[in-house]
Amino acid sequence: MSSFLTPEGKPFYGGTYFTPEQFTSLLDQVKKLWVERSDELIAQAEKVADAVAQSNRLRGEAKALDPGVIGQAVKSMQNAFDEIQGGFGQAPKFPREPWLYLLLDQAQRHGDEEALQMLTITLDQMGRGGIYDQVAGGFHRYSTDYEWLVPHFEKMLYNQAHLSRIYLGAWRITGREEFRRIATQTLDYVLREMTAPEGGFYSATDADSEGEEGLFFTWTQDELNTALDQQQASLASALYGVTPSGNFEGRNILHLPQSFTEFAEENQLGLTDLLTQMEEINRILLERRNKRIPPLRDDKIVTAWNGMMITAFAQAADLLDNNSYRDAAIKAADFLWQQNRYKTGHLWRVHLNGQSSIRATQEDYAYLSESFLYLYDLTAEQRWLNRAKELAGAMTERFLDHQQGGFFMNEAESSITGMGRPKDEGSDNAIPSGSSVAIHSLQRLWQRSGELDFRKQTDALIARFAPALEATPISYGYLLSAVADHQHGELGSRAYAGQGGIRIQANTSKAAQQILLNLKIEIPEGWHINSNQPNGKDLIATRLTLAQQLEGWQMGPVTYPKGKQERLAFQQQPLSVYGGEISLQTLLKQLDEEKTETTTLPVELQLQACNDQVCLPPETVTLWVDINQ
Repeated sequence: MSSFLTPEGKPFYGGTYFTPEQFTSLLDQVKKLWVERSDELIAQAEKVADAVAQSNRLRGEAKALDPGVIGQAVKSMQNAFDEIQGGFGQAPKFPREPWLYLLLDQAQRHGDEEALQMLTITLDQMGRGGIYDQVAGGFHRYSTDYEWLVPHFEKMLYNQAHLSRIYLGAWRITGREEFRRIATQTLDYVLREMTAPEGGFYSATDADSEGEEGLFFTWTQDELNTALDQQQASLASALYGVTPSGNFEGRNILHLPQSFTEFAEENQLGLTDLLTQMEEINRILLERRNKRIPPLRDDKIVTAWNGMMITAFAQAADLLDNNSYRDAAIKAADFLWQQNRYKTGHLWRVHLNGQSSIRATQEDYAYLSESFLYLYDLTAEQRWLNRAKELAGAMTERFLDHQQGGFFMNEAESSITGMGRPKDEGSDNAIPSGSSVAIHSLQRLWQRSGELDFRKQTDALIARFAPALEATPISYGYLLSAVADHQHGELGSRAYAGQGGIRIQANTSKAAQQILLNLKIEIPEGWHINSNQPNGKDLIATRLTLAQQLEGWQMGPVTYPKGKQERLAFQQQPLSVYGGEISLQTLLKQLDEEKTETTTLPVELQLQACNDQVCLPPETVTLWVDINQ
């Protein structure tokens, strides 16, 4: 972005993607206009400054959010949905990750079939298209056509972070192996090609190489025949739709006209054998492709984008029990903490060539705080929770507009004179906005720390954004998923209770047509929860049940451990309690396979946490149990 400003710091003209010749000509024109008609340029600058100031004012007053707003957002997505090719709208087509996050949330939380259909069709078509790098994994930035075939070949780190999370989440709720495969191939691509030796993640790779867009990624029929043996070349050409004339400037963008399953059935091949053969073919093609002159790589390590990627690796490590992803997330997080944090509560935005610089923006604090909370979930190490709290505190202290609500994008002292401070209006565009991520982070901090200020901040932000959310709900996909988490609980197999001190983890294993559920509850020292038979008439017993009567499932008897008898200061008779680490076990039985398509089941744990002086209010915690792993 090139912007031309008055001496007072007010822009009057801007644009992108100027060639050197165009930029030179533009400089001459700006100079001539400034000399001859500066009054007009200053008047234009004032209009721009006024428009920026107006955009900083959030619409309406804070209010309770209409509970139907999420349904309205999904309905609007449905109106824009391409039922044939997936995605939304016409070309060019972007993945629109914030929308996909909300569809994923609603498909799992409410069993919304329409949301699930939009999600899965879109992920299917993108994963089969040229927007996905079939050889190396990873996604290009967007598709220039409505079929996802011809991409703009640039690869951005933020697309890899968000799409790998979405595909992994879709695998979790559908059990479809191709979604897991695309997620892990994307993450492996980032590890292989976008990771700095010291642990941070690079920003992007260019679309062009040797002066041509897409040359590095595309193939001719002859190039395939040379790289592979005859049988492999024939298989790759048939599967990837390769022709002598090509589908892009005489060359071929590899894509899947049919899914692997459809191709295997049509050609009477075993699916496992086909995938094994294609894995070897892709290995050979990648090795051959890497001998070409590659597109330029942007080696900047951007704090916010690294936060996105750390979250993706931490979630994947958690769901897949993958130590490589775990190590990558921790190494990157430690690197950023050491290099891009220059004092308590202060971050740099960029690290490049061994140096960190540029004061971080609000989204840097939001995304990095969010990523540390996923690392806390993964590791249970207190340092990640402490770091997330430090960054969230700094974010609300220095970026929150305490008068009108919402977040400023930059720090007050870094603003350009005359322009004021630009504000994040909260709407999600190519990626979730800093405000959306901040609300995610704050509500997760409330659940994990029990600190009431985080809940109050979350409630206040949702109320302040409510008028904008109700006016155009489709613009706030990730923010609305944060609202759903805050109001109805998160959708993971882990939860927290007792002001964040009690950690609860659901693990499952399959046994015939039944699922063995083991619920591990970790209770901090000095605290306990009532047993399933606490003895006190006013105390709430620990109980595990199905959250709702799901058609086709039944929970068997729960095995509770024996409670320990303790006499507390506020109770004369001894009570039966649990302390330390305990486990509850039960069987989840599938009654009718034909009626059951779910791969996660909600279970509810009722408990009451106490210490020797006080009992907290009773809680009911919902965990979403994985049954497809």
